[in-house]
Amino acid sequence: MKNVYIVGFMGTGKSSIGRILAGSLGLEFIEMDDVIEEREGQRIVDIFANKGEEYFREVENKLLKELSHQENLIISRGGGLACNDNNLKILKDTGVVFTLKASARCIYERVKNKQHRPLLNVEDPLEEIERLLDKRERYYSKAHYIIDTEALSIEKIVRLITEKLKNG
Repeated sequence: MKNVYIVGFMGTGKSSIGRILAGSLGLEFIEMDDVIEEREGQRIVDIFANKGEEYFREVENKLLKELSHQENLIISRGGGLACNDNNLKILKDTGVVFTLKASARCIYERVKNKQHRPLLNVEDPLEEIERLLDKRERYYSKAHYIIDTEALSIEKIVRLITEKLKNG
């Protein structure tokens, strides 16, 4: 089976859905941010603070290329990874891509109390979410499937993804 890539903005449920999906399908789940933190020996927020976003994106791109040579993985990746034409091509060529989406307000409510979101360490996080969603939409919309997570339970989303994988 090709890899299943779960993409989308922070707070859309990528990690939670990916873990449950992998368990239900009997596949390995990879949370790319966790792998990067382990390899770098620091949290993502600290990588951004100490080495910058450009360095983080390079590490993220290298890991994607490594994982894309494997199969039978459920991979959740950071919200910005698919926002690069080369990365998007790798994702689509080596797996099935699901974009999880939600409104800016919903995302803000889900992440507003979390301090480990380096891109939201700004004066107006909601405005930043809106700006980033607008910037990234052209990439997110190129996934094989798009699922709005705002009003659905995790279990329902997992069922939808499983149906798409089985039925195409």
